[in-house]
Amino acid sequence: MGPTTGQGGQGYRARGSLLLADISGYTGFLQGVADAHRDLIIEADEPPAAYSLVSSLLDTIVTTISPSFRLAKFEGDAVFAVTADADAGIRGAGVIACLRGCHAAFTAALAAANTQWTCTCYSCARIHELDLKFVLHHGEYVVQRVAGQEELLGPDVNVVHRLLKNHVVELIGARPYALLTDRALRELEVPADGMVPATETYDHMPPVEVHVLPLGQAAAV
Repeated sequence: MGPTTGQGGQGYRARGSLLLADISGYTGFLQGVADAHRDLIIEADEPPAAYSLVSSLLDTIVTTISPSFRLAKFEGDAVFAVTADADAGIRGAGVIACLRGCHAAFTAALAAANTQWTCTCYSCARIHELDLKFVLHHGEYVVQRVAGQEELLGPDVNVVHRLLKNHVVELIGARPYALLTDRALRELEVPADGMVPATETYDHMPPVEVHVLPLGQAAAV
């Protein structure tokens, strides 16, 4: 992805697709593990296996969305990735295939880990509650180096992050999903078959028209 304006430390502008892949249930799972294994975390040379599991799941996400998207940044329980229009990334039905493929790989990795899990405490047993959701937006952003690291900045970057807080559960229930903004659908020529239309509203920004694609199975009640 090359610069379109600006040089060196001034950064440059680009336009493309912005993807967040977020592990649902991550915060509660790790907090539960920390509470259940506090002595192990404090005294042991190595952390509980739950930490390496999450690292492995994040690796799985990055591997399966590449080369269609490149990693921009790890954000705790989420992978923030991007593909610039200049890089001729995937379009059309290929976008949905990429997201479905990533979710399938994530589910397979989680199932494999579950068969090898040895701890049966309540917190560790909640490993099966982890799942994956996606938010995909399209727009402009600035690539800027901050403290030696490449950062993506701009209003459209803010939009994709704000969309992680949404009303999807009210539309399709508690289940994994891919939320695509209507702008992403148009710019990437993605078919909206099987998607549910919605509007998300946030303070200090216009309403965002989106479509939601259910993935996997609904959570058991």
